[in-house]
Formats: sequence, structure tokens, C-alpha cells
Amino acid sequence: MTESFASDVVAPGTFRSLMAEFPSGVAVVTAMDDGVPWGMTCSSLCSVSVSPPTLLVCLRAQSPTLSAILRRGAFAANLLHGGAREVAELFSSSASARFDRVRWTAGPGGPHLREAAHAIADCRVSRVEDAGTHLVVFGEVFDSARHDGHAPLLYGRRGYHRWPG
Repeated sequence: MTESFASDVVAPGTFRSLMAEFPSGVAVVTAMDDGVPWGMTCSSLCSVSVSPPTLLVCLRAQSPTLSAILRRGAFAANLLHGGAREVAELFSSSASARFDRVRWTAGPGGPHLREAAHAIADCRVSRVEDAGTHLVVFGEVFDSARHDGHAPLLYGRRGYHRWPG
């Protein structure tokens, strides 16, 4: 016997409030497109599989960063450390010339924000799924780096926080 559920869904504001109660790490997802760096803050990132090593990111369908990722077929996930709140805010804003305001180096998947990240994963796009207002991009990790000594930056309850301890 299957239950029947109403076809209604919660309002977007209600859903945002619900998800604000689920803290997550913060990343800046980056890509290069014809020599131009692109990037955006992302808290919708998770591991999918260890073999092959795969993660996913959920990016707004109209994002120019997503367009660059799809054209290039690769991206970098810069996992931000607790002292990188300003970088997270910069890459979540509509500010132009974001990469002129931070130090970065070219990486095999996309720009690396080494001073702001405690870990970086370089990924090649292995699959893309439509999820309404966003696309889910699956990335097979082909290179990674960790910078020990930094605690992660978290986002929850509509604010940035440092990992305790």
C-alpha cells in the first residue's frame, strides 16, 4: 500500500528557511574559459563515490560560471578555510573582476585560491543533471591538495562560522 501525498510543495521561502538549518562547508567553484577565470560561492557540494572519486556541485542554471564549466568540461572546488569569509562573500556577490581582488593560480581544473582554501579538488565533468533552477554537475576528481592547519568555513542559519576548535 502506498501513501498518497498532496501535490502541493512548500513555498520557496519555507524551503530556504528549512535548509538554513542544515550547515555545510563553503567552496568557491572555479573554471577557466578562453583564459578568463570564473567562480562562484557554493555550499551545495558533496561526495558521491570513492571509486571513481566523484563529487557533485549544484549551480544556478543561469550562472556564467556554470557555462564556463560546461564549455571547459572541468572545474576546481576550492574548500574555504575559516578565515576566508571575505572571499566567500566576494564570490557570492555580483561584483565584477572578482579575480582581481584575490590571489589565485591556474590549476588543472580551474583557478586555485590557495590562500583562502584548506583543500582543493580538480575535477572533470562526468555528468550533468537538470534539477529545476539548478544543474547538478558531477565531477570526477583527478587531482587534489590539502593545506593542513586550517579549519573549514561553514555556512548555516544565513551566516558564516568557523569550524569549532
